[in-house]
Amino acid sequence: MNFQHTEDRRMLADTLNRFVSEQYRFETRDRIARSPQGFSPDLWSRFAELGIIGALFDEANGGFGGGGFDIAVVFESLGRGLVVEPFLDTLIVGQAVARSGNAAQRAVLGELIDGSRIAALAHGETGGHYELSRVTARAQREGDAWQLNSAKAVVQHGEHAALFLVSARTTGADDSEEGISLFLVPRDAAGVSVRGYPKIDGGRAAEVTFDNVTLSEESLLGAEGAGFPTLEYAIACGVLALCAEAVGAMDVAKDYTLDYLRTRKQFGVAIGSFQALQHRMADMLLEIEQARSAVINAAAALGAQRTVRERAVSAAKYSIGRIGALVAQECIQLHGGIGMTWELPLAHYAKRLVMIDHQLGDEDHHLDRFVRLGRE
Repeated sequence: MNFQHTEDRRMLADTLNRFVSEQYRFETRDRIARSPQGFSPDLWSRFAELGIIGALFDEANGGFGGGGFDIAVVFESLGRGLVVEPFLDTLIVGQAVARSGNAAQRAVLGELIDGSRIAALAHGETGGHYELSRVTARAQREGDAWQLNSAKAVVQHGEHAALFLVSARTTGADDSEEGISLFLVPRDAAGVSVRGYPKIDGGRAAEVTFDNVTLSEESLLGAEGAGFPTLEYAIACGVLALCAEAVGAMDVAKDYTLDYLRTRKQFGVAIGSFQALQHRMADMLLEIEQARSAVINAAAALGAQRTVRERAVSAAKYSIGRIGALVAQECIQLHGGIGMTWELPLAHYAKRLVMIDHQLGDEDHHLDRFVRLGRE
């Protein structure tokens, strides 16, 4: 199999890497990440103008990519700059709408792609333990409408989202894959309340509560009670994106560390000449390449049948969780005490690598899931 990127993907990567390096330098990123908004609407619009959001969707839905390798290329570049704009949830919500939405619902994809509307996934719940099928939120029919009651945790960019993709149970037990329905809920619907807060690795998230929210039949995405396959596929896209982002962040952390080892001197020589440090660096480089291979495998499997796809993305997320923590630890230790300082970009890359492990399922969860899927 040929894993070389197409000319279009190489051009996309070059354009995005250049834009991030020139317009999204660390000082700019740090200011944006700690701002009250947690992202830059101006830069979000510029990303859209460059066609970066469009690369996450196929031509049938208004984009020009949408494949596993398109997603990987975009998010690896975003990871290099620790970009905090709402790419991940735009991808997840957009893929869910593209997969199961009717013609009217898919019209929202144009607004996502041009950056004029922000959407967020409202799925996680307290005590969910990363299990996609663990949904306690309830939606009940009330005549020709739905009544939604739910409390969703860690909704990325929830304060500024105009649209939420909400998972709610319409039938079945709290941990059943059957009976989960998906709803598109406007931010301004009566009964929606949002409490935002800053994240430890930059940007903002929110707790979102849906209290007796009345929704029309048109809010239901796909068939009633059959939302799990759509949710699972959209999350698979998100997991791939996070893994690719981590590889981009690892590459930058590695480059910072190599530069430090070449310039920091002790006993009159660069510390990079010490054999013990060379061995640690070589081991880390091998691990990063293993992570890159796992992402390539997941990207190639995104269009495969369900078990192959899900095992590949879980294997990648497990590898990224383990290797990301290793890279974060090694890079900081090889820098010494300066590696922990807030002013040094490396500390922020290390923090992001650790937090990626906890998004959409951590290392332990995906190892267990990989094994369980192998038994099916």
